[in-house]
Amino acid sequence: MLPLRNIRVIDLTTVAMGPLASQWLGDFGADVIKIEAPGGDSTRQTGPSTEVGMAAMFLSTNRNKRSVVLDLTQPDAREALAHLISGADVFMHNIRPQKLTKLGLEPEGLIEQNPRLVYAGLHGFGESGPYGGRPAYDDIIQGLSGCADLMWRQTGELQYFPTITADKTTALIAAMAILAALVGRATSGRGSIVEIPMFECMAGFNLVEHLYGRRFAPPRGDMGYPRVLSRHRRPFRTRDGYICMLPYTDAHWRAFFAEAGAVEHATDPRFVTMTARTTNVDKLYELVADLVAQHSSSYWLAACERIGVPASPVLSLDELIDDPHLDAVGFFSTLHDSEMGDLCMPGVPVLFDGERPPVAMPPRLGEHNREVLGECGIDEAEAESLAGASDPLGNTKAGV
Repeated sequence: MLPLRNIRVIDLTTVAMGPLASQWLGDFGADVIKIEAPGGDSTRQTGPSTEVGMAAMFLSTNRNKRSVVLDLTQPDAREALAHLISGADVFMHNIRPQKLTKLGLEPEGLIEQNPRLVYAGLHGFGESGPYGGRPAYDDIIQGLSGCADLMWRQTGELQYFPTITADKTTALIAAMAILAALVGRATSGRGSIVEIPMFECMAGFNLVEHLYGRRFAPPRGDMGYPRVLSRHRRPFRTRDGYICMLPYTDAHWRAFFAEAGAVEHATDPRFVTMTARTTNVDKLYELVADLVAQHSSSYWLAACERIGVPASPVLSLDELIDDPHLDAVGFFSTLHDSEMGDLCMPGVPVLFDGERPPVAMPPRLGEHNREVLGECGIDEAEAESLAGASDPLGNTKAGV
């Protein structure tokens, strides 16, 4: 009995941002129907796989969905898509605006046919600005939104964050915005057009802390939050490894310096208050690094637990899979597939009434054509023709 169990989503997004956003909706119980071209989402080929068209990146962002293949170069396939949208609660896409008219997917027309529709466009840039309509991927948005500059400020080199942070962050915002629109519809009875641009989302994301002194007019300092930009902000080396540790409050710092046998620093004017510590954060972190290096990781983890300072070991990606906490809360699932064998699937991180939502197998290409199109009154032969004459992946379309 998940909260979105009566919501139907028609998902025409591809790659990472859109599919991850719709996966969240599927995780929360929505019936997400993934519309794919005959060649399938490109991520079906990204990463290792045991079956053509079911690669690792596709499996990461497409659980809890059904797949329908429609060859939208065909008028009948476009008509079938329009029929699906007319009965849906949400339609979402990441098609550049200039291509929507050709496909008959302009928001005004679809909402006229289905006034309760939440129409969500996931774009690189807001349509009203000079960048509107430009193509965008994670690397492009990281470069434009300040991510690469933040890495330069900290490391001296222009680099991207080693994660698809623009895709994943915008996906979360998109899911949240769509949910907000559904809540608004419950009050007004009418749907809405929701625009989710990656650039603006990531600019807002980075400026939460990094607008800093430029928030004021006139400015009261530079941009960039010094504490998180410090080149010394990293796991601390101990005598035999590394730990993560963050004394944060005044009481934390007094307790840490006492434990480290350096109580004189607790009254150092550079470190007494939050404001002073922020101003002198590089000196502070250098000092902490020297003190932490004098003892073992186990010493500091035990000491920090005793004095109430947040601390943890550093886990590798490999260790994350075997973490005892994640195991105890049942975070990972093993899906058994007759063709691909066992698959490790991270779980939905939130619980509803104490229960973790289930994880369903990501769909094979066109797996649900007969099922979904049959609900629209389309017979099997027509469903096959709407999917195109051939399958470039070389798959057997289980549902066609």
